[in-house]
Amino acid sequence: MIEPRPNVSVLSLVNQKGGCGKTTTAVNLAGALAARGEPVLLIDLDPQAHATLALGCAILDEPSIAEVLLDEARPIEAIQPAPGGIDLLPASPRLGEFEDVSERLLHPEQRLSRSITALGERYRWVIVDCPPRADGVLCANALFASTTALLIVETGAFALQGALQALRVFEETAERQGRKPPVKVIGTLFDRRTRFARELLVAMHGRFGEEMFDTVIRTSVRLREAPAVGLPIQELAPTSRAAADFDALTEEIMQTLAPSTTESTSSSGPTPAAPSTPTRARG
Repeated sequence: MIEPRPNVSVLSLVNQKGGCGKTTTAVNLAGALAARGEPVLLIDLDPQAHATLALGCAILDEPSIAEVLLDEARPIEAIQPAPGGIDLLPASPRLGEFEDVSERLLHPEQRLSRSITALGERYRWVIVDCPPRADGVLCANALFASTTALLIVETGAFALQGALQALRVFEETAERQGRKPPVKVIGTLFDRRTRFARELLVAMHGRFGEEMFDTVIRTSVRLREAPAVGLPIQELAPTSRAAADFDALTEEIMQTLAPSTTESTSSSGPTPAAPSTPTRARG
């Protein structure tokens, strides 16, 4: 079985539905880690490439995570530097092609894990933004590669039911794979002004207990503006309430999910070359 190195934390952000703040959390969590000087790689595993676009990057002729999974490029060849000190392994529509051919491949769910391992110890943190479909081969790749799965749950109507459905899918996938990474829960899109959101947040803590982080990400105009200019919130508005939320969440994550500091072995190999200059499309 292929495993990521023990001194790399691979956090996959998942849910069964879109619109829950998953990509926003992935981008700005990566930004908050980078702002603390942590080596972080953000992998966009969604064919819609929302995380890629949120960082002002666009794929033209460069390789993407699709080419990596299709064995047409090495991971280091597809990484782009993005704003805020984030390294990005961008997505492209060719991820749909990988989904199509995966049925003919042997252990297709292990390809992302193999790619992360190939990067050696370049990064302490790998953040994976998954597509809004928990039962596909892309999410299976993320789950297999993960040291922890982060379930993103908005504090809105029917959100808890959707989260529980996603958990059931994860458990079924983990049983087939023979490995089950721990699951932690992040609440998002919280509006303290509404009684419903406050009551739902209490219910979420009651249901998930210690699996849920204390920090909740509040609704924010700044968070909606950030993707339009291709920046993480730490670059756009570092003193904003939204930036403070992600800083608090990052502190919790670093205290509980930080990778071990095991020394590199002689099999690690040389440090890969720096990524090439990206092509960016500013919105």
